[in-house]
Amino acid sequence: MQWRSIVVGLVVLRLSVSCVLWLAFGLGPSVSWGFHFPISFNLHKLDLLFREERGSEPKSNSWSQRIQGQKYEESTTSCSKIGEESSKRSYLSLFDGNKDEYVQKYSSFPDTLKLKMKGMAKEMFYFGYENYMKYAFPEDELNPIDCEGRGPDVLNPSNININDVLGNYSLTLIDTLDTLLVLGNVTEFHRAVKLVIETVSFDKDSTVQVFEANIRILGSLISAHILLTDPKHPFGQVGFKDYDNELLHLAHDLAVRLLPAFENTSTGIPYPRVNLKTGVPEDGINETCTAGAGSLLVEFGILSRLIGDSTFEWVARRAVRALWSLRSNETGLLGNVVNIQTGQWVGKQSGLGAGMDSFYEYLLKSYILFGEKEDYRMFKAAYESIQNHLRRGRESCNEGEGDPPLYVNVNMFSGEIMNTWIDSLQAFFPGLQVLNGDIDDAICLHAFYYAIWKRFGALPERYNWQLQAPDVLFYPLRPELVESTYLLYQATKNPFYLHVGMDILQSLERNAKVRCGYATLHHVVDKSKEDRMESFFLSETCKYLYLLFDEDNPLHKSDHKYIFTTEGHVVPIDKRFREKQWDDLFPCDDVVLAETDVSNQQPPGNISHCNRFPQERRYALPLKSVYMRQIDHMVGLF
Repeated sequence: MQWRSIVVGLVVLRLSVSCVLWLAFGLGPSVSWGFHFPISFNLHKLDLLFREERGSEPKSNSWSQRIQGQKYEESTTSCSKIGEESSKRSYLSLFDGNKDEYVQKYSSFPDTLKLKMKGMAKEMFYFGYENYMKYAFPEDELNPIDCEGRGPDVLNPSNININDVLGNYSLTLIDTLDTLLVLGNVTEFHRAVKLVIETVSFDKDSTVQVFEANIRILGSLISAHILLTDPKHPFGQVGFKDYDNELLHLAHDLAVRLLPAFENTSTGIPYPRVNLKTGVPEDGINETCTAGAGSLLVEFGILSRLIGDSTFEWVARRAVRALWSLRSNETGLLGNVVNIQTGQWVGKQSGLGAGMDSFYEYLLKSYILFGEKEDYRMFKAAYESIQNHLRRGRESCNEGEGDPPLYVNVNMFSGEIMNTWIDSLQAFFPGLQVLNGDIDDAICLHAFYYAIWKRFGALPERYNWQLQAPDVLFYPLRPELVESTYLLYQATKNPFYLHVGMDILQSLERNAKVRCGYATLHHVVDKSKEDRMESFFLSETCKYLYLLFDEDNPLHKSDHKYIFTTEGHVVPIDKRFREKQWDDLFPCDDVVLAETDVSNQQPPGNISHCNRFPQERRYALPLKSVYMRQIDHMVGLF
């Protein structure tokens, strides 16, 4: 009996010690409830412990600390460099591990594997596209599980999740036109264009969201028209004999039907929805999101310059200026929902995801396309406000201590954190940072989203960075992470991004492929599905995956430059888009705009920074192993 008492005593002692350590420092045994909630190593308490030993003050460059009540601690930046205090202990040393595992996995990518992934991406596109044409056309979308078409929900007009996007105008076919050219299929591109010309009409009793109709339909029609008629673009001469600008006429017709959204609004900010036959619905709401109202300028501006009518660019630019005038005087930030009549902010959250994302994107892309300096001044000021108020974590992506850089959601007036989640749409931002030349920050933010992807095999619509768990669990096959991966690879040529693309491609094949296409993931953990394949899966997700692995694509070999719209449509950067057939749209507002210029620096003539990335970093890991392990830990991968 004595030995049993000794054993029991030892067990009790061990449990007591573990309990004490857990309570004091978070060093007890790891506990999990399926989402890896962080009752495990508390690295910040360890860091504090180490710093107490060396008698230094802790630095508050952490966004992952526990939030107490509604009080959030503002983060400061750290200028310390790894190696400067090599003799001192740092919590980052806990992530040293076996650094070679990342080097071995990501530092090379054979050409044969690249060719195989290119083939997989091509097959993925055609599996979705051919099944849409077989089972769904001329309806808007494919239901890939039941193998049938989907159109507007006419029985439930309030179902805006469907009706905002589907207008009974063969959405998927139109949205996919330029992807066919990217894949080199000129014959099918011609067939698809002729089908659109013969079958599509916008004279429909459909109430759609102005933003969605603009980026998916108007943008694709304009892109395909330019590709058909301009032999200088990367794909060369792909026009056909009987084409008579029909796609441009369709684009013009649609844009005219969207114009009522800009009428009877005291601010100039458009209504969010219009009926394509009758205009703004009588029960239309007066609230819209910043991205929805402020992301029309690229498509409307190109249309105006193609047809010589300033109306479309004028209303789109007026909306951008109206939103810009409502930004906070204290922070320079905008909110995410505004009343179009009063100009009051209904949603005061400022972030980089849903409701905000493409507003910032189009400030920069409008400047690249049109050369209007006011667009660049607004973007530069907005980017500075984002860096000052939304960015948390250490100062440098690849140096120093503290948490990796992350952009959080804050109150537009105070800059205080409003919640602890980020959404999947924010994954576009590293790609925008690449266009702006901020490669280092792009690398770090992309690595954080990729770590989330590695954990779930998808991106949850919202991810809570404090709980290390999804807040909103579905994934509708969004392209933003793939887009940023592609642009970072173009900027760095680092094989790491080919591995990321392969991981995404294989995850989609494994988790989303069904009988007739690829289905939305209803739940990123259990991988249950919804019977919907949104048009952007073919127009963006598949396109960027294919381009990532196709080094010899005409887009990469052409001497002519181009950009992608926010829906992934190819638009050449053409001097004719920098020439106007009308006088300045807002000649009296120059003084107001000058106030937004945060410096006397002139906008760059060429935004491309791809060739400025140091050669020696193109073949090393883009992010040091210690920081990769740190990010992997922070999303619960180990």
